[in-house]
Amino acid sequence: MADPYYLTTAIHYPNGKPHIGHAYETIAADVVARFQRLRGRDVRFQTGTDEHGLKMAQKARDLGQSPRELADEMSGYFKELFDVLNISYDRFIRTTDDDHHRASQAIWRAMEAKGDLYLDRYEGWYSVRDEAYYDKKELVEGEGGEKLSPQGTPVEWTEEETWFFRLSKYAEPLLDVLKAPGFIEPASRRNEMVAFVERGLQDLSVSRTSFDWGVKVPDNDGHVMYVWVDALTNYITGLGYPDGGELWDKFWPADLHLIGKDIVRFHTIYWPAFLMSADLPLPKKVFGHGFLLNRGVKESKSLGNVTDPMELAETFGVDALRYFLLAEVTFGQDGSYSAEALVNKVNAELANSFGNLAQRTLSMIAKNMDGKLEQFETQPADDELLAKVTEACATELPREFEKLNFSIGIELWLRAVYACNAYVDEQAPWALKKTDPERMKAVLQTLFIAIRDLAIAIQPVVPEKAAAVLDQLGISTDRRRYADLSDQSWFGELVTAEHAIDKPTPVFPRLELPTAEAA
Repeated sequence: MADPYYLTTAIHYPNGKPHIGHAYETIAADVVARFQRLRGRDVRFQTGTDEHGLKMAQKARDLGQSPRELADEMSGYFKELFDVLNISYDRFIRTTDDDHHRASQAIWRAMEAKGDLYLDRYEGWYSVRDEAYYDKKELVEGEGGEKLSPQGTPVEWTEEETWFFRLSKYAEPLLDVLKAPGFIEPASRRNEMVAFVERGLQDLSVSRTSFDWGVKVPDNDGHVMYVWVDALTNYITGLGYPDGGELWDKFWPADLHLIGKDIVRFHTIYWPAFLMSADLPLPKKVFGHGFLLNRGVKESKSLGNVTDPMELAETFGVDALRYFLLAEVTFGQDGSYSAEALVNKVNAELANSFGNLAQRTLSMIAKNMDGKLEQFETQPADDELLAKVTEACATELPREFEKLNFSIGIELWLRAVYACNAYVDEQAPWALKKTDPERMKAVLQTLFIAIRDLAIAIQPVVPEKAAAVLDQLGISTDRRRYADLSDQSWFGELVTAEHAIDKPTPVFPRLELPTAEAA
C-alpha cells in the first residue's frame, strides 16, 4: 500500500482577486504534491478559500453585495486561477460549504466539552485586515501616533461579549511541540513562536457578536465563531471530520501545512492548542514561506504595483512562471521578481540550456539515425556523464525537494543540464558523423538517456513541458516516476520495439518581454 501524504495550503482570503502571493504558495504546494506522487506516495492535496469574517462583511457592504455574493464571485476567481496554473488539488474547499460548518461546530463542541471555552467580555485591539487580536505591547506607532499591528495594519478598540478559549492552559505543551525538531520551519519562525509563548499566553477571544457573517456558535446564535477557528478547521473538514472514515484514517495528521510567514502564529500556536483541546493529533510540519516582492517592493494597490498572476501566466506561459518562482526564490525567505528577471532566467535555463539540448539531440537522432535507437557500447566519458545526471536526478534533486529546498534542487538539476551541454561540445557528434558514425550514435543515445532522466526529475516544476519532452522521447506515461530512474530496461524495450524519433518540436521557445515592459 502506498505511503499516504496530506498537504494543504492556507485557504486564501477572497476579499479581492488573487495576487502573485496566492499563486506562489499554491504553485509551491503543487510542486510538493506532484513530487510526492512521483515518489510513489498516495497524496491528498487541499486548497481553497476562507470566506467568513468581518473583513469580508465590510467589503461586501462597500460593494453593495451580500457577503455570500462576494464570496461566490471571488472564490470563483481563485479556482479559475488554480486551474490555469495546473494545480493538481484533490479538493478546493470553501468555508461556506455545509460540511465545513458542521465540522467547525463539532470541534467547538469538543473544546467546550473539555472545559476550554467560557463566556466573558473582550476589550482590546483588533485588526480587521489581519482578523487578529493584538496585545498593547505588540502594537507599533504609525504616522501621527496611529496605533498599528506588528504587520503595519490599522487596529481598532473592540468591546463585546465573547467566548474565550483557554489558550493560557496550553503554554507548556505548546512549547514542547514548538521546540520539537521539524514541527515548524524554517528555524527563524520556530524561534519567533517559542519567544511569543514564553512571554506568556492570554486566553483567546473566539467569537464575535458585532456581525453575523460566519459559522454560528452552537446553541448560541447571537455569536459567530472567530474566523480563525473556522478557517483552521478546514484542514480536517476535508478529510471527513467529525465522522471519520477512510480519508480521515489514511491522511490525518497532515504531513505539511504550507503557509505564509505572516500567519505562522495561527498555525503553530492557536491551531495546535485547538487540536489538543479536541483530543486530535497535531500536524507533522508547518512551513512558513516568505513573501514575493515586486522589484524588491511589497505590492500594494496604493503603489499601483499589484501583479495579476493570470496575466503573467498568459503572457509567459504557466510552466515558465512555475519554474521561475521556484528556481529564483530561496523557499522560506522573501524573494523578488520582475518580468525581466523571469524572461532572462527562463530563456537562459530552460530555452537555451535544457530545451536546446533536447531539441538538437533529437533532431540529430532523427536526421542522422533515421530516428532509430540501437544498442551501443559506452566509453568512460559517457558513463561519467550519465553518472552525474543520475546523481542529480535520482538523489540530489529529490533530497532537496523533500526538504522544500526547491531552488537548490533545481540548481543541482541545472548543473547536470550544463554537464550535458559541455559533453555535446566536447564530443562534437556533428564531426563524428564523418569520422566515426558508430561513436556519433553512442554520443547521441547517451544524451537521449540523460534527457529522459532530466525530464522525469523536473516534472513537478514544469509538468506540461516535461511531459512534452518525454512524449517526444517515446517514454510511456507509466514509466515516468522517480523509481523508474534506476530502471534502464526501458531503453532496450524501445530498441526492440523499433521505436522511431520524429523530427522534434521545440518545447521551450524563447520568451520575449512585452513591448511596454521592454520599454
